[in-house]
Amino acid sequence: MAPGCLCCVKYMMFLFNLLFWLCGCGLLGVGVWLSVAQGSFATFSPSFPSLSAANLIITLGTVVMLTGFLGCLGAVKENKCLLLSFFIVLLVILLVELILLVLFFVYTDKVSENAKQDLKDGLRLYDTQDNIGLRNAWNIIQREWHCCGVSGYTDWYDALKEKRVPDRCCKNHFLDCGRNSSSSSLWSQGCYERVEEWLDDNKHLLGTIVMGVLVIQLLGLAFSMTLYQQIHRAGKKYSA
Repeated sequence: MAPGCLCCVKYMMFLFNLLFWLCGCGLLGVGVWLSVAQGSFATFSPSFPSLSAANLIITLGTVVMLTGFLGCLGAVKENKCLLLSFFIVLLVILLVELILLVLFFVYTDKVSENAKQDLKDGLRLYDTQDNIGLRNAWNIIQREWHCCGVSGYTDWYDALKEKRVPDRCCKNHFLDCGRNSSSSSLWSQGCYERVEEWLDDNKHLLGTIVMGVLVIQLLGLAFSMTLYQQIHRAGKKYSA
């Protein structure tokens, strides 16, 4: 490969990973902000209490930031060790994503059934003092999505052991409006169904985003391996 082409690949990879690193920094910042500002907002799932929005974004941001840093430094230093590390990390991430995607589509019904049951189990913790985060999470989603319970408002009757739902289930919200309310005054649709409808309405956009992420990852793999091969052929040795 001509020196000019090699230089072009090098700086394209640097810019690619700089954007990657900046995205990671942004995600990490958003995750930290959520953790501090929305500390009382937690996960819906009692089986995975640490699986909150803030923790997921912080983890994703950290992985993206570290991967981008490896790629940037490897490209600038023309360091084979860093380039190979970047390639391996990105390949592992890509394989994990593909495996999870395949498993999700193969076991969609089972995943959906288990998710619904887990969410219903979480409803029982709504009134407990140690789960204010879960209570806030349900209040927010029921208010914003105009839904009630997992499959419907009757889920709350089973969970709370009385004919009562959270006040945010009421179409006209006021204090204690959820106690002994008639079905006509409550949001009848379950939140799980509302989320499914939103995903179905936005499946083309989500598919485009997923394909975009996969293409970016494949480009990262191609750039890093091309640069690695050219450095190897040029006989450049690893230097700390």
